Amino acid sequence: MTALAPRTPAPPTTTPLSSPADTALPAGLTVELAAGTHRSQDGRLLLGGSPLRLLRLTASAARLLDRGRLTVTGPASGALARRLLDAGIAHPRPAPVPVSDTTVIIPVKDRADQLDRLLAALRADPPTSSLPVLVVDDGSADPAALARVARAHGAELLTHPRNLGPAAARNTGLRHARTPYVAFCDSDVVPEPGWLAALLAQFADPAVALTAPRVVALPVAEPGLLDRYEETRSPLDMGAGEGPVVPVSALSYVPSATIVVRRDAVGAGFDDSMRVGEDVDLCMRLHEAGWRLRYVPTARVGHRHRTDLRGWLAQRAAYGTGAADLALRHPGQVPPLYAAPWSLAACALLLRGRPGPAAVASALTAVTAVRVARRMPDADHPSRAGALLSLAALRGTAEQLLRCATRHHWPLATAAGVASRRARHVLIAAAVVEGLVDHRRSGTSLGPLPYVAIRRLDDLAYGWGVWQGALRRRTTAPLRPRLALRLVSRWTAGGRP
Repeated sequence: MTALAPRTPAPPTTTPLSSPADTALPAGLTVELAAGTHRSQDGRLLLGGSPLRLLRLTASAARLLDRGRLTVTGPASGALARRLLDAGIAHPRPAPVPVSDTTVIIPVKDRADQLDRLLAALRADPPTSSLPVLVVDDGSADPAALARVARAHGAELLTHPRNLGPAAARNTGLRHARTPYVAFCDSDVVPEPGWLAALLAQFADPAVALTAPRVVALPVAEPGLLDRYEETRSPLDMGAGEGPVVPVSALSYVPSATIVVRRDAVGAGFDDSMRVGEDVDLCMRLHEAGWRLRYVPTARVGHRHRTDLRGWLAQRAAYGTGAADLALRHPGQVPPLYAAPWSLAACALLLRGRPGPAAVASALTAVTAVRVARRMPDADHPSRAGALLSLAALRGTAEQLLRCATRHHWPLATAAGVASRRARHVLIAAAVVEGLVDHRRSGTSLGPLPYVAIRRLDDLAYGWGVWQGALRRRTTAPLRPRLALRLVSRWTAGGRP
């Protein structure tokens, strides 16, 4: 056991991380078109990714991707594969790799029983059974209990005399690690067999700095309402879809409950001054430095979600308080709403509930559909594609507005509801409709009524935390929307942009 001198958390990290020295994909790496990518019949037009992108291929590039897969054989195929991966239009299919050169770091405060469960799982899985493990005791009330558990499983123990927070504990482990890769595991997770190999394989791409598994709920003998809600709506579970982790996208961050990092890429690691949101901050700093981050849901770890109501609400509010710091550190990267001006105007007009404004909203949507169709004349059905994309954007904006009214901006929406009967009716309808739509998508075993009620509590707690953080920092940054100036971004691959 190594005792460490008391250390004050570092000031906010402002020094940019170093950029990857090499971004060329290695020969032999295969990429495969994502399931949601739409491709024209001639193979030269690809639509997909998040945010949505339109990728136009040259004839030679289309031939390389003829069967929806591409193996890197040289600079041209490597450049095409890189563009497809960065757009989220394709995903890597690296060859399996042995589990080695990795240190597992576990930050923990008390929770000796959970630490014992995690270490037992690591030692029982052959690929991770002999890996070096560093347990960082972050000011536990009973350090002897943690010491006994660490010793029983052959883990090295580092100790903080007082609690400095999870970010500082991870960084302490990072400073003591001597391997090229580091896996951070919170003490309350239980990795499933084979989890680490799938994550390490992603580092075949020299520009990948971080990979993350899917965090799923551990089985509960007699699940309550919150257990069943968390099975499908835990903020730690990023879903079944793989992809690149990019700000202002469907995968804007991954939680640090379990992540694997390239040690040379992360510098000093997390920002010690952050008690909440330090994982989001690290993801954004890596992205800003030019590194790639991958979410790999085929790798899974179980997690015992917090489900006592009081603790659950406090946790949600605490998550919300981090939004202000993140918005100040990364302007425009954590907006509560990201939508095109025309779609916001159309939604505002439709909310009037009158024929005249509705007609103007329809005209705005039609004009946008024509503009989109003109940008993709080589689509199989340009007019149809333009109409569908415009309607999808309008629907997405409407759903975001519903979420804002019930989550980030519910204090303002409530005030408007008190002052106006019409606003009150709209707010109630939004709360019900958004909840029912999400209930249908979630696949939860909960009935509609309890699901909607818990979802609204979730939003109220998180939104309250957002406002607390904004008031504490004296900023409106986490409450301001961001305008999307393009419905889709256009790229050309295999030739000049």
